[in-house]
Amino acid sequence: MQRSLAQMLASWSLGFGSMPQWLGLSRRRFRNLIESQFPDVDPAVFQRYGRPLDPERWGEMADLRNLLLQNMTRNSERDAVMADILVAGCMGSDHLWQDLGLWQRPELTRIMHEYFRPLAERNDRDMKWKKFLYKQLCEKEGIYTCRVPTCEGCIDFAGCFGPED
Repeated sequence: MQRSLAQMLASWSLGFGSMPQWLGLSRRRFRNLIESQFPDVDPAVFQRYGRPLDPERWGEMADLRNLLLQNMTRNSERDAVMADILVAGCMGSDHLWQDLGLWQRPELTRIMHEYFRPLAERNDRDMKWKKFLYKQLCEKEGIYTCRVPTCEGCIDFAGCFGPED
């Protein structure tokens, strides 16, 4: 977690990414996270970064959080904290790894496999992570967006799979 969190915090403090206040955590959980991962850093250094989360998206955030919590690798507080950070990142408008402030997409893939392995293993065709998470929510509700039975025939295939620039 430390490497990923360091990337997020560095990007966040430089104005990159789109993470909200406290990385989407409560102030207390953020403080505990910083103190556990970087004991020599004062969490108050980060109090001026980010904006509040949009309350109109709380229902969407709850759905994403439930999806991640149901697919945790370990049933731990550490995994739950990462779920909340990822949910906050999903509220941004770019690729999830960029919204989180990670430096490369493979770092997000590593996070997904470490913290949410059952979910990550279902993304066996390298769908972009934010699209994949929302697709999982839609499928859970019985909503299928592809117009043909397989993704290969979908007109948005190139936009969903493959490298991100």
